[in-house]
Amino acid sequence: MSSKIDGIIVILSSPSGAGKTTLVKLLSEKKDFVISISHTTRKPRTTEIDGKDYFFIDDDKFKNMINNKEFLEHAKVFNNYYGTTKEPVFRNLDNGNNVIFDIDWQGTKQIKSKNIKYKILTFFVLPPSKKILYERLSNRDMKDKLIASERMKDFYNDMKHWIDYDFVVINDDLNKCFEEISKLIKDSITGSEKIDYNKSIIEQHIKKLSN
Repeated sequence: MSSKIDGIIVILSSPSGAGKTTLVKLLSEKKDFVISISHTTRKPRTTEIDGKDYFFIDDDKFKNMINNKEFLEHAKVFNNYYGTTKEPVFRNLDNGNNVIFDIDWQGTKQIKSKNIKYKILTFFVLPPSKKILYERLSNRDMKDKLIASERMKDFYNDMKHWIDYDFVVINDDLNKCFEEISKLIKDSITGSEKIDYNKSIIEQHIKKLSN
């Protein structure tokens, strides 16, 4: 009789606009990978669907869920709450599915601090440059570019948390970045002794973004 192998938690974080959400969606198309759908109190964007992209709820309901200890992690980001409920995550992991998280550094820190039995892999996604990041934010469905400017102010604070992640990747080419993450996940799961990851390149890029 064979026993089912638990899935792993795969977390992607990044400064807003670095492309992690697109990468998460690509990863979810792989066999045995599912997206953890977060609850949020922010308003949906025009292309977002309730129950598919997020569960959109109000502040009172979110706070009740916090009091009921329903969240594996939760955080307040840009004046809105975001959180991941425990039950569907643990159910998927117990069924052998790898669960992908699209969350910020605060949520990542909470999950890593929990005494849970599942393996956790964390990735921090960086943009190729500050200029490209601003262009990505400005091209979103926003009323004006003030929001993009405000989020750029948070860029430096978000970026400094890269050191707390297992791997950092640069999203200068979406397909290339996706393949890099996929390979790192595979090598980590199989226990490969030769994981192709050059931390010095990342440190040089961080220095460039910080100037």
